[in-house]
Amino acid sequence: MSDELDDLYQEMILDHYRNPRNAGTLPDATGVARGDNPLCGDKIELFVRVKGGVIEDVRFRGSGCAISTAAASLMTSVVKGKSREEAEAIFGKYHGMVTTGQGGGDLGKLAVFAGVSEFPVRVKCATLAWHTLRAAIDGKRETVSTE
Repeated sequence: MSDELDDLYQEMILDHYRNPRNAGTLPDATGVARGDNPLCGDKIELFVRVKGGVIEDVRFRGSGCAISTAAASLMTSVVKGKSREEAEAIFGKYHGMVTTGQGGGDLGKLAVFAGVSEFPVRVKCATLAWHTLRAAIDGKRETVSTE
């Protein structure tokens, strides 16, 4: 990856960390789940409204590192309007990218996390929101943990 592209990716991650999109609660959520990454201290509460099999809205609140917060911010933007199956397919590609550094070409803005693969301990930060989304859609009540 070029230094310029690397700088752009870092800038986008910092922007989503400092100004997270879709932050807050969702009073009419059909699912709510909590996620915890004890290694880094990331904590997230995710609210999702699914209607007719489509993710109509998704919001989150919590605290965490720049990667965790930016990943939640970008994830919420990407999955809105998608079916659960589409969101799962995106997560599959995303997970492959953050673990191997390969395959981010068709992930749009999510490709900013390709460099996470160079820091395996950060994969949990980058995927916490996705695992928590899955739990919220499934109606699971226990806290999702990356451990």
